[in-house]
Amino acid sequence: MTEKILITSALPYANGPLHFGHIAGAYLPADCYARFQRLMGNDVLYICGSDEYGVAITLSADLAGRTPKEHVDIFHQINKDFFKKLHISFDHYSRTTWEGHVEPTHQFFKDLLANGFIEERTTDQLYSEADQRFLADRYVVGTCPRCGFENARGDECPRCGASYEATELKNPRSKLTQAPLVRRPTKHWFLLLDKFKERLKDWLSTKNWKPNVINFVKGYIDNLHARAITRDSAWGIPVPLPGAQGKVLYVWFDAPIGYISATKEWAQTIDQPDRWKDYWLDEKTKLVNFIGKDNIPFHASIFPAMVMGQNQPYKLVDELPANEFYNLEGRQFSKSDGWYIDLEDFFKHFTSDQIRYAIASNAPETSDSEFTWKDFQLRCNSDLVGKYGNLANRILIFIRNHGNGRIPSLGKLETVDLEFLRQIQELIDQAAVAYGQFKVRRASQIVMELAQLGNVYFDNKRPWQDAKQEDTRERMRTTLACCAECLKALALISFPIVPTAASQLWRLLGYKDELERTNWNFVKTEAIPEGQEILPPVILFQKVEDDLIEQKIQQLHQLSQANKPVPKQAVEPLKPQIDVEDFRKLDLRVGMILKAEPVPKSKKLIQLTVDIGVEQRTVVAGVGEFYKPEALVGRRIVVVANLKPATLMGIKSEGMLLAAKQEGALEVLFIEGINPGGIVS
Repeated sequence: MTEKILITSALPYANGPLHFGHIAGAYLPADCYARFQRLMGNDVLYICGSDEYGVAITLSADLAGRTPKEHVDIFHQINKDFFKKLHISFDHYSRTTWEGHVEPTHQFFKDLLANGFIEERTTDQLYSEADQRFLADRYVVGTCPRCGFENARGDECPRCGASYEATELKNPRSKLTQAPLVRRPTKHWFLLLDKFKERLKDWLSTKNWKPNVINFVKGYIDNLHARAITRDSAWGIPVPLPGAQGKVLYVWFDAPIGYISATKEWAQTIDQPDRWKDYWLDEKTKLVNFIGKDNIPFHASIFPAMVMGQNQPYKLVDELPANEFYNLEGRQFSKSDGWYIDLEDFFKHFTSDQIRYAIASNAPETSDSEFTWKDFQLRCNSDLVGKYGNLANRILIFIRNHGNGRIPSLGKLETVDLEFLRQIQELIDQAAVAYGQFKVRRASQIVMELAQLGNVYFDNKRPWQDAKQEDTRERMRTTLACCAECLKALALISFPIVPTAASQLWRLLGYKDELERTNWNFVKTEAIPEGQEILPPVILFQKVEDDLIEQKIQQLHQLSQANKPVPKQAVEPLKPQIDVEDFRKLDLRVGMILKAEPVPKSKKLIQLTVDIGVEQRTVVAGVGEFYKPEALVGRRIVVVANLKPATLMGIKSEGMLLAAKQEGALEVLFIEGINPGGIVS
């Protein structure tokens, strides 16, 4: 029986580009599930879109010199293009700034208000008289009320880690203009989440979700309290009440309603404006929310509470596959820290199937996992090339060379052949279970188990030997027919993870229809037609070379190093002022270093022979920790030529070179175009 399945992925925030950490959490698992369920013949609708309101966007837009709309337009398109490159198969990708998002958001607010779940309150907030507006915590900096750090953020201190309300900051000021802020009363509306505690607990008790999700949500529900759902801003969905000018709904309130408004927009695009109801207002619909770990509170408690407070019977989420964090080389992805992968550069060298498989095979389903370049190379070369690609290539070439390029008859099956075909069917069933239970990591393992099974069978049957004699060629044809069945199954079960390669393999087997439009069970049970002509084999996956991986590792560390903040070091106080005549007493000359050698028994001192134009001098300089002697020979420096000689480590030093020094660093002042003896003034 056909099942109706509504799939959503967390709406990505249009305030910056996505990275592979996001993909591992909410998008690739959802896409694999959607592709599988379509193959199963189910009625699937996969919905997503950009989350485009909120204070963070207005702040970033202000800093970038753009309007909020210009800002979200940029990142909406960037992220949409990224999803396209990764072949994420949304049925519709919307955005919360489309005009149709306003009506359902207002309806949610009005129903909750009418049903006694929203309350108006007046609270003190920070106001900028210079800017003539209230500022949300993301716009505020000040002195931490706990440790006294003067540049604490509006909600958290980066020095001591304390969390607080922005109104608790001492000497609060605008992050943008540094203008001082004052406390003023302002009116806001609060969602009384504590009224939903018991209903949420009863509902949660019916769910068989991952233990990490259930345990987290239970504790979260116990601590539910009233939360403000409005903000003072011009960017957002306006509060639909008289006297609420300048008030908008908080982004965490309107964003999940975007799933509904996106479905409404989809219905309009297919000229069936009421079709959205078939999914959202039908209790038989299976609603699956794919999210990352950080979105669990909103999807497992807050949005369900909002739905419970509605007058329309909207679907509550049935399945909540929440993945853990996916990191990069042992650290969290971070654009600001330079710890990320340049996606434009990535897709110049690698394919979407390669990264989809690498993420799926190491998916953070039960604990945090990470992308490393070495692991990526290993999975691409060992699995995709060595197992999957190798099996497809050797079988297809053998069929062209020894089977006239056509699928042979299964013929007389031996015990080994029957066992091989049985194992193929068993792995297809195991893959179906894995996909159905949101276990793409296990599904990727089964794909490689099938590829390895085929390779072992091919090696054990030795069809190249059977091809040599007429009386064993029928046995060879049976082997090739069984191997072709293995390739068909491989294309089928790998399609949700590596759709491009799987579709290509399907076509190479001679099929004219598209794999994505076939049926899982039909492909599983129906043998490839005898005599079906295959296409000339092509390489499905390219090997990833060592030098390219080393280059990527170096790029990552160079990018991170370039983005490291320069630590603020203590600066020596200025010395007392001197008269210009005092300065003129110094005789600063350009000198060329003719010879340099370390001073025995000293780690710092180097003995230099320097030509200062009028004569050669010996200068002992304490630069040995930062320069090798041979690197100084031939360089031109600035020498204090009229300094009284001093004896250092038994060597008479007749001058001093100029250098800049700071904690942990020293740089000699070099001159490029002036000859020895030139005066420095």
